[in-house]
Formats: sequence, structure tokens, C-alpha cells
Amino acid sequence: MGIFSKLFQKKENKSLVKERDPLSIEVGDIVVYDLVDYEVVGKITYRQDAYEWISYQLLEGRNTIWLAAEMDDALELGIYKNIPLSVQKPYPQQLEHDGKTFYLDEQGQARVTGEGRSRNINGRMISYAEYYDNAEETFISLEDWGSEIEASIGYEIEDYEIKIIAGS
Repeated sequence: MGIFSKLFQKKENKSLVKERDPLSIEVGDIVVYDLVDYEVVGKITYRQDAYEWISYQLLEGRNTIWLAAEMDDALELGIYKNIPLSVQKPYPQQLEHDGKTFYLDEQGQARVTGEGRSRNINGRMISYAEYYDNAEETFISLEDWGSEIEASIGYEIEDYEIKIIAGS
């Protein structure tokens, strides 16, 4: 290659955008769910011993939902919304909400790491409880953050129901 061809050759500017999957979503990405574009504004990683699961805070206008992702035997995804539900500890064996009964499935403690809007919770230890309805189609999640017990209701979704657009 001559000197002129080296001076005048076109440089390739390929931006390297990482492929995302439900376990590698980052703050700033866009998640499309149910024909709505949500910005990922927060991410909480929960660790209980060697087990890990993630919740992403998704924002569209004033609407906030949470996308939960975990790899058990297979990838499990769920969509959750916060609900007003007064619960005291110890966690009860069953809960009533919106005319349905929910039964305690599991409870425990996890250390959390936060990013984005959730960065102020780094290193905290929380206790949690998971409940399911009779049909095991709807779930209630409780998280004790020390000052209050937050409740959210959700349901499982399949990975093909979301599209992830990398923010960078």
C-alpha cells in the first residue's frame, strides 16, 4: 500500500454496541414491553448466598414498572407494579389483595446493590417474602427496607415479550 493510500484511506468507525439479554440490561437502555418504550432508570441486584436475581426500574412518563429477571433452571421474567398493602412482620402465611388470596411461597434475606436511581441502597440487607395466588398466575412480592415494607404485584412473562435496545 502506497503512502497516499494510507493517508487517504477511509477509517471505519464501527460503534461497538453490546448485545443485551434480560440478565445484562443496563441503566440507560430501553425496554419495549406491551408496545410501550420504557427507559431503564434503576437496577437492583439481589444476592442470597450464591444465588442472584435482578429488578430493573422501567419508566415511561410517570408510569413505573419493574422487570424482574433470574436464572433458575431456566430464565424467569416477571413484570411488577407497586401496590398499597399494609403488612407487618413476621410475614403472614397468606395475604388478601383485590379479592384474591395469596400464599407464602418463600422468604429470606438478600444483600442488594443498586445502580441509577437505586444507587443509594448499596450494601443493604433486606428481608423479602414471595406469595402466589391459587392459579399461580399472579404474585405478590414484599421487601422490608427497614423503614417500610414495600409490596408489589406481578405476573410472569416470556423473554420474547420484551425487546432490549442498548443505550450505549
